[in-house]
Amino acid sequence: MTPQLQQAIRLLQLSTLDLQQEIQEALENNPMLELEEHQADDSSENDNNETYEDNAALTVSDSEDTIQDIPGSDSDWDADNIPEDLAVDSSWDDVYINTLPSSSYSSQDFEDSDFESRNSSTESLQDHLNWQLNLTPMSESDRLIATAIIDAIDPNGQLSSTIESIHAGLIRELDIDEEEVLAVLHRIQQFDPVGVGYRDLKECLGLQLKHYDSSCEGYSQACKIVEEFLPQLASHDYSTIMKRLKIKETQLKAALQIILALNPKPGSEITPSDTAYVVPDVFVSKQNGRWKVELNPDSTPSIRVNPEYAALVNRGDSGADSNFLKDNLQEARWFIKSLQSRNETLMKVASKIVEHQQGFLDYGEEAMKPLVLHDIAEAVGMHESTISRVTTQKYMHTPRGIFELKYFFSSHVSTQEGGECSSTAIRALIKKLVAAENPQKPLSDSKITSLLGEQGINIARRTIAKYRESLSISPSNERKRLL
Repeated sequence: MTPQLQQAIRLLQLSTLDLQQEIQEALENNPMLELEEHQADDSSENDNNETYEDNAALTVSDSEDTIQDIPGSDSDWDADNIPEDLAVDSSWDDVYINTLPSSSYSSQDFEDSDFESRNSSTESLQDHLNWQLNLTPMSESDRLIATAIIDAIDPNGQLSSTIESIHAGLIRELDIDEEEVLAVLHRIQQFDPVGVGYRDLKECLGLQLKHYDSSCEGYSQACKIVEEFLPQLASHDYSTIMKRLKIKETQLKAALQIILALNPKPGSEITPSDTAYVVPDVFVSKQNGRWKVELNPDSTPSIRVNPEYAALVNRGDSGADSNFLKDNLQEARWFIKSLQSRNETLMKVASKIVEHQQGFLDYGEEAMKPLVLHDIAEAVGMHESTISRVTTQKYMHTPRGIFELKYFFSSHVSTQEGGECSSTAIRALIKKLVAAENPQKPLSDSKITSLLGEQGINIARRTIAKYRESLSISPSNERKRLL
């Protein structure tokens, strides 16, 4: 494959954020490229948008420069159609200006778009504990012990090292015994958040119960359950707990309400979460009863070749400087062409997906149709590997949320009427059945299988178990609740 084709393939499989970084590097390395500051007219924006009605095929016009397919094998690609070199004497005004979707990015906006996230600071759990330690009066030796303990606390708030190992690490500097380390640990366990520095779940919940209102109904029973019956509580063996504690179901419910209010990972209240931000590549909206598909103009800055530098190439001068400009001009043309092809390919694939999955957009997951890569590849005349690349890390903004394009692909299960039901729709039905079940008598996998069978869906119990696990839904014996 030519370097230009390799570049086109690489750009096609990049996510939006990675593509923006790639564009920024190209702008910095190639003097021929520049950001287009002005807004394109409405007609250029409409070139990237397509609207269609139900069961109407979406047609996207193909230009001669459009890369039709990014194959998985050489047999699917005609390399003769891709020229090794590009002419440098063409006029830029007819083709290359305004080839990409309009963007509201300015040069400063693009360079500083991630400034806030890159320069923001967040407080870790260790920072929070050390801040409290600095405000706590204690001896110098105790402060060194406390620092070692805080360093051994993980983001959830649990002490990840034993008292013996912490003592062994300090014995060379301090003449202390393990009881002193344990005493300092008890001091830190009074810090905020309540329960921090725990060594096991029993200690974590017990520390929090010590700060709980003891006058609440069920408090004494909650303390006993945490101290003696955590294994039975985890297995939902409520009958054993009531029998051993000699309490009634109403008393057990009151105790469980208190326990469920506790946090088994108190450090998570302080530890910042790594938020993954998603920039949608495609917007889907319904206007006048018709689904409209359009590219996100802000996901890719609009770039062009600098016309002043391009004019220097047309002078026909010879020398190192002229060759440098010609090489960069050729690279700039291919980069713009690859970006345009990426947008057109993404538009084709997204439009076909929306056309196929209009039931999902109208009615939700239960109306999702079976769809595989081959279906879309055949519809747009591309190789399956191309569809795989273009649907990876690309996101679609719909009225029902933001989804990766791969989300719309799923296998199928046969129905009694001879039709097909997608695995996504079956997962949605399982989730719906579990959400509506009686928590005191949760549905077993066999029961769910029979309920789906009544709706005409033939599916094995082991398949139900696999789909249930993929939804992070516990087995029926673990879903049993008194509350």
